[in-house]
Amino acid sequence: MHGVKLLNRIDTKYVTTVDKLALFLELAKDKYYAQDFHGRRLMPYHTIYLDTPDLKMYHDHQRGKKHRYKVRMRMYENEMEAFLEVKNKSNRGRTKKKRIEIPDLAYNVDDMQTFVEEKAPYDATELIPTIENRFHRVTLVNKAKTERLTIDLDLQFHNLLNDNHKDMSQHVIIELKRDGLIPSSAIELLRQLRIKKCGFSKMALGLAMTAPEVKQNLFKLRLHQIFKLEDYNKEESNLLKSNRYGRIRIDG
Repeated sequence: MHGVKLLNRIDTKYVTTVDKLALFLELAKDKYYAQDFHGRRLMPYHTIYLDTPDLKMYHDHQRGKKHRYKVRMRMYENEMEAFLEVKNKSNRGRTKKKRIEIPDLAYNVDDMQTFVEEKAPYDATELIPTIENRFHRVTLVNKAKTERLTIDLDLQFHNLLNDNHKDMSQHVIIELKRDGLIPSSAIELLRQLRIKKCGFSKMALGLAMTAPEVKQNLFKLRLHQIFKLEDYNKEESNLLKSNRYGRIRIDG
């Protein structure tokens, strides 16, 4: 994993269902390695996003601003390691991530101010926790070590401003991370399974789904596409469930 950190990369996201994920994993198994941590491949994550009281980072995303930032605290629960992370997406579509280790997910301005203000154009004293999520992640690496696939399952949102919750356990978020537009086996496999690209920001869409009062004009079509997957064609669902591959076991 140290050889494929890809902290300066191009990200492409896809949203699908658990049944189609099982088929994708069967097709991909000879082309990718799976990250293993003491015999486990499903890794629990807990993330808290920070924003200004008027949700400037959210609204930059909602307006489609090309050059934007995210500030978050993430706990990798298997390792019990936590990091403060700043992600910057450039107007050329590249994502850069910088991070420092922190003791827990409590936002301590005194300890974090210098890092935040060096890496993002925000006053750290004005940032507040807005949305948190929990999920399990499977990470795949292609055998050439030029790309990484993260697969997020059991996604749950909790809005820290209004205490609303959203369960997205019926959905799977697949993210392809690669250093430039290199050839990718995953893209061809996803195309075969008719799994389409769909931008999915956990910070932005988590807020949109749990705070209907916030402006979300540019997200409406995307949210419609995502939730249409919940009741996608029954005939296709039955075909997938009766597929000869069955349900693929991914955790031991």
